[in-house]
Amino acid sequence: MIVDRQGRRFRNLRVSLTSACNYACTYCVPNGKRLVAAQDELSAEAMARGVAYLIEAAGIERLRITGGEPLVSPKLETFMIAVGQMGLQDISLTTNGQLLAKKLPLLVDAGIRRINVSLDTLDASAFRGIARGGDLATVLDGMVQARAAGIKIKVNMVPLRGQNLDQVMPLLDYCLERGYELRFIELMRMGHLASDSNAFLQQFVSLQQLLSLIGERYEYLQADAPVDATAVRYEIPGLGHFGVIANESVPFCRTCSRLRLSSTGWLHGCLSSSNRHYIGDLLDKPRHQALPALQRLLVKALGDKQEVAFSGGATIMKIIGG
Repeated sequence: MIVDRQGRRFRNLRVSLTSACNYACTYCVPNGKRLVAAQDELSAEAMARGVAYLIEAAGIERLRITGGEPLVSPKLETFMIAVGQMGLQDISLTTNGQLLAKKLPLLVDAGIRRINVSLDTLDASAFRGIARGGDLATVLDGMVQARAAGIKIKVNMVPLRGQNLDQVMPLLDYCLERGYELRFIELMRMGHLASDSNAFLQQFVSLQQLLSLIGERYEYLQADAPVDATAVRYEIPGLGHFGVIANESVPFCRTCSRLRLSSTGWLHGCLSSSNRHYIGDLLDKPRHQALPALQRLLVKALGDKQEVAFSGGATIMKIIGG
């Protein structure tokens, strides 16, 4: 097991199945162009082998499948079948929900019982303005079908001043009424926002601002969360829970257990570091050769983590998922 001086180790793996996406969200893609799959993306078999090696080399316990948008990838079924046989404690998926209803039988058959749906507004016009693609009604219907199929749903919202701040309470009410848990995600200084502090500050909404808005209608209590959780979690007694991933306001770097694998075979130990470590060439090697080399790269990746707080990074979130 690889552990740093703060006692952190890699437990949670995020795998970006593809960099392709059917949206072009404003906070992710400033030029509005939809993303396509990278030419050098790994095959489903190679990515699954990478997960297996990382389970053994790092002690990975939980896997989240991300993108881009994972449901657009033709690798999805093969990859999920393979990782479903690896004995992981939990396999979940993050999606924008546009193809959720269509892919639901595949997700259910693969044993997915937990998904996060990225949804920034309930206003159809604002939805088109932020996502620059997709259809709100289709997403909402997919969530209803997934819930009926027994899948637990969390909704991820990025509050943005001047774009969807008026949707904080409508979306919270919507989720509480339907048994979804809403997660507000503070805007992160990544990609184009890392170099443009004015654009970041013009849009940023803090944890305290969110709690002030919510407190005008509801009484809430802070709830328990796992020690390595990214979200500060709250309970509204008798109604449900919500959380805030307060990267700026309440940094969680000291307990971070996350490792990310890009669709092109790069390991990222920290979103705030431009360092990355290529493992694509190890995935064609036999286990006895691959594991020692992989462990050396994992030591470097763990060393990339910030000690106190996220300080911004040029890494583009759309490439490596959430």
